[in-house]
Amino acid sequence: MLSVFDVGSSKGLRHFLYGATAETLEQLQARLLAKFPQARIVGSYAPPFRKLSTQEETDIADRLNRSGADIIWVGLSSPKQELWMARMRDSLEASMLIGVGAAFDFHAGLKRQAPRFIQRSGFEWAFRLLCEPRRLWRRYALVVPTFISLTAFQRLGLRKFPIEDAVFGSSAPKAAAAKV
Repeated sequence: MLSVFDVGSSKGLRHFLYGATAETLEQLQARLLAKFPQARIVGSYAPPFRKLSTQEETDIADRLNRSGADIIWVGLSSPKQELWMARMRDSLEASMLIGVGAAFDFHAGLKRQAPRFIQRSGFEWAFRLLCEPRRLWRRYALVVPTFISLTAFQRLGLRKFPIEDAVFGSSAPKAAAAKV
């Protein structure tokens, strides 16, 4: 996220921050602008912590589109943010929707991020679990073993996950897959 803000500052990219709380977004925006004074943050929105109605989603899409954002940063936690982005993608004009999970809290200075060596080791999840065991233990009890199993199956050749199936669905024509 910080790298994109850095490069985007000189290119005039317009950013919209979607997710978290109003207070978190306020702190995040202040810190991002302190670090990247040329950054163009064209809006932010903290959605309610409940399922949105169809009308609310339409209103939010209109707001996001009116902002002229090139990138919409989505900090809702996983898998909520991925589901929201998939549901909203066709309604939004922004070039990119990027799910960042806890990055809003990290960059707002509200939560401690794992040291760089832990991030690079692939064990940031373990660091986060130690920091927030009550909130994250159920998620990681399911996700980590599933990820390890699926990775092992793929590496052993017992299961394949073609990229075009993940992006376009298994029934998509190969010509569409070639566009990626």
